[in-house]
Amino acid sequence: MTGYLKTTILMAAMTALVGGIGYLIGGTNGLAIALVIAAGMNVFAWYNSDKMVLSHYGAREVGMEDAPKLVSMIARLAGNADLPMPRVYVIDNDQPNAFATGRNPHHAAVAITTGLMRRLEADEIEGVMAHELAHIKHRDTLIMTVTATLAGALSMLANFGMFFGGSARDGEGRPVSPIVTILVMILAPLAATIVQMAISRSREYEADRMGAEICGKPRSLATALEKIAGMAGQIVNAQAESNPASAHLFIINPLHVHAMDGLFSTHPSAENRVRRLLEMAGAEAVNPAVTRNPWV
Repeated sequence: MTGYLKTTILMAAMTALVGGIGYLIGGTNGLAIALVIAAGMNVFAWYNSDKMVLSHYGAREVGMEDAPKLVSMIARLAGNADLPMPRVYVIDNDQPNAFATGRNPHHAAVAITTGLMRRLEADEIEGVMAHELAHIKHRDTLIMTVTATLAGALSMLANFGMFFGGSARDGEGRPVSPIVTILVMILAPLAATIVQMAISRSREYEADRMGAEICGKPRSLATALEKIAGMAGQIVNAQAESNPASAHLFIINPLHVHAMDGLFSTHPSAENRVRRLLEMAGAEAVNPAVTRNPWV
């Protein structure tokens, strides 16, 4: 199933969910209003979800004049992956992390935090960027970014139901039961979260595999994941905490949840991912030399 088809199915499912919530809160009038809102959300998310995410994190675009080593490295990796050169963004955040966004490879961007550039070795940074390019090549970025936007919108709709549901009326003018309003408050963000989990967990494993192939250094990506997972749990990413719906975009969960590799984790456990990458590395010898970080 292509990324575009999956995104279309997701948008249709979210539209149906929003319409159902609208009907529960406001009857047929609520359904009509919710469907109009859902249509607008879908169109806006398709064309602007990447810009919204980058803006939320205060990402600034950089070029050869600003970050020549970083941009050159990503250009080389994009060539390895047979991809157009993505736009490159830097996020001023001490937590080491990164993500990719964009509706297709010709409208794609990669974002890296200053914390990752400072704290990881050059080969590890290369592995992380190769992982993000793998998401672009698989066209994961469209559905992941649209999901972040729609999940946030659903949470806002649930909050709207919480504040205004008590005065809502169904299709026959009768007050909506408070139980219905409570169900809307619970189920809407829960449904969005489950979609995020299903998308992120399976795709991270595949992006790890392809990213290791793009950079040719599965062991470097494995050590990068170990370091990022350890430091992400100690360093707060305030922007991510204020918008948890975007957490699944990052290579490692930026939230301080410390969830196990079960249903309620947006990412597979770092340990499982590292194990798979080391299996890919096979008999590859460990290089004892430490690569100097060119960004510090």
